[in-house]
Amino acid sequence: MHPSLSSETLARLRKQHTYPAVSLLMPTHRRDPDKEQDPVRLRNLMAEAKGQLEADPDVSRAARMAITEELDRAMQEIDLVHAEDGLVVFASPGEHEVWLLGRTVPERVVLSDTYLTRNLVSAQAAERPFWVLAVSSDHVTLWSGTADRLTEMHRGAFPVIRVFENFDAERRERIGDVPSTFTDEATRQFLKSADTAMDTLLKSDPRPLYVVGEPAALSLLDHAGTVSNGKTVHVPMGGLQHGPADAVWHAVRPYAEARARQEVEGVLAELDRARGRRAFAAGVDEIHQNVLSGRVALLAVEENYRETVRDSGGHLLPAEPGERGAMDDIVDEIVEKSLETGAQVRFVPDGTLAGVGGIASALRY
Repeated sequence: MHPSLSSETLARLRKQHTYPAVSLLMPTHRRDPDKEQDPVRLRNLMAEAKGQLEADPDVSRAARMAITEELDRAMQEIDLVHAEDGLVVFASPGEHEVWLLGRTVPERVVLSDTYLTRNLVSAQAAERPFWVLAVSSDHVTLWSGTADRLTEMHRGAFPVIRVFENFDAERRERIGDVPSTFTDEATRQFLKSADTAMDTLLKSDPRPLYVVGEPAALSLLDHAGTVSNGKTVHVPMGGLQHGPADAVWHAVRPYAEARARQEVEGVLAELDRARGRRAFAAGVDEIHQNVLSGRVALLAVEENYRETVRDSGGHLLPAEPGERGAMDDIVDEIVEKSLETGAQVRFVPDGTLAGVGGIASALRY
């Protein structure tokens, strides 16, 4: 996926454009034989986007040419060899963006005065992103994690690197005066600066946080800063501040999986309590009505649950993909609307909500 769908990034993507802003969505594949068809489908979809621009009388020649150039640039950037489950391309005069998503999307081209962001929001929620801080006495790195991978991030002040004046590595090693002792004031101040940088990042992009390092480093960070609180998970393993990503992921994975299991248990418990107080809703039609009125407090969705529906005039009814008037991304729309109204959104393993059709919610009232 694109590095991060932060609140600032989402606000930027949702800003109003001069018509048209083009959103191109396409499901992609990680493995053969389905993967072999992706390049052909992408070329066809790009041609469809250009055809819509050509046929639309409200699109000026200058705008059409400018957007066509951006679509061509995006096409050159797309690497289908490393495709995931979905591709989203945004284009308007003077700009374009390419997003690779870990969640499938419906195939479509949309011309509007805003970009279609609901699929990005849904994919971000489904991936349950988290931060990892790998600390040592002289180097702190930031990693962005999802359910299956970890990537080092150069964001904000990270990586935070300690600069030593008159540093003599051979002399320090000879007399044992190495920075890993975690006993001097300079080390405490260094870790405090890393803590401040992390605190700033969490305010703009809040996620669960795992801190990896030697026990002495974790203890000093606890005393020096503020982010290492009760919700932060400590992973006592040193030597990972430089990675590699696989090693950091191997250290964090058991803790992330344990947290995921606890979250699912908490979601199910909250849904049970909602049943008890008659504040429970299930199914896309019932939940869609409640989310539009801002009543949804907690939305639970199975990870691969999709539903194609059509609006029959106040109610959503099942529909076939491609059917006229069908909405095949209604789940993504519900997820985005839920987040917009302040609801918690939790994706759970397939089968967890089998008894209620794959999607359920706890209501505010």
